[in-house]
Amino acid sequence: MTLRQKFHIGLLALMLASITPLASAQAWPNKPIKLVVPFPPGGASDASGRIYAQFLSEKFGQSFIVDNRAGAGGEIGAEAVAKSPADGYTFLLGALGSHSIHAAMPSQKPAYDFATAFACVSMTSSTPMVLAVNSSLPAKNIQELIALAKAQPNKLSFGSAGPGTPQQMAGELFKAMTNTQLLHIPYKGSGPAVADLLGGQIDMVFDTMPALLQQVSTGKIRLLGVTSAKRAPSLPDLPTIQEQGVTGYEVTNAYAILAPAGTSPEIVNRLSREVQALSKTPEVVTAFKKQGSEAMGTTPEETCRLLKEEMAKWANVVKRSSSALN
Repeated sequence: MTLRQKFHIGLLALMLASITPLASAQAWPNKPIKLVVPFPPGGASDASGRIYAQFLSEKFGQSFIVDNRAGAGGEIGAEAVAKSPADGYTFLLGALGSHSIHAAMPSQKPAYDFATAFACVSMTSSTPMVLAVNSSLPAKNIQELIALAKAQPNKLSFGSAGPGTPQQMAGELFKAMTNTQLLHIPYKGSGPAVADLLGGQIDMVFDTMPALLQQVSTGKIRLLGVTSAKRAPSLPDLPTIQEQGVTGYEVTNAYAILAPAGTSPEIVNRLSREVQALSKTPEVVTAFKKQGSEAMGTTPEETCRLLKEEMAKWANVVKRSSSALN
């Protein structure tokens, strides 16, 4: 074989190597796709995954199967996806806040690098939390609560779904930004924390609207403010914590579809475009509004930017609250 023949064979091999991934991406999907939700059925992340899975299955003509892999605060499912083949058939419906918090906490650091383990596809939804107090607490708004907390350092207590959860971190951020001292009481989930709030064993909680709204009618709790930057569509008359003087305070449970790093950009972009389009349809908007959430759709670049912002924010909160988190 001549040198020229070897050159042409090598050139042909390079061309085929570059064409094969593109052809594979164009043929995608040709079998069911797994959407891993790293939390139990029934929560906000599970609902987000199931809403999009239904409509994406219709769009692509292939089933998007929700696979609940709960455990370790969402890290068992996330790690499984991070270590999956980057072939476009396994995705993660991740909770950016939870994963970012764990990445910043030495005691809960996962066995993968959250910043590099995934390719960003699109945000799917966001769910604000609400600051609720026991009705016996003499505070009708955020400023009255701050004044009460400053007058009684470490006397007012707030419950959470457990150490390192977004519920605790919302409280830690509130403490840091208002220069108050609150006593954190961790529980094994939101249910027990809300139950003790109703019973008066704790003074307040930062928790999701589904966990709290059904309890407002009892008269035992009072909602003081939502944690998002803007008012929640399902609670238009409840001011945000920002509106009540805590400038810059913002906490939302944000969810996104992520793929294993190395997944074809063609597949990532195609799925992202469909999620963005679906997030604007009346059916999807209404489905999320019913559960107190807001549908979202973003480009891969916007999704990565939001992921990095979440990681930076919670790393800073963990650093400032290290004594409370140990």
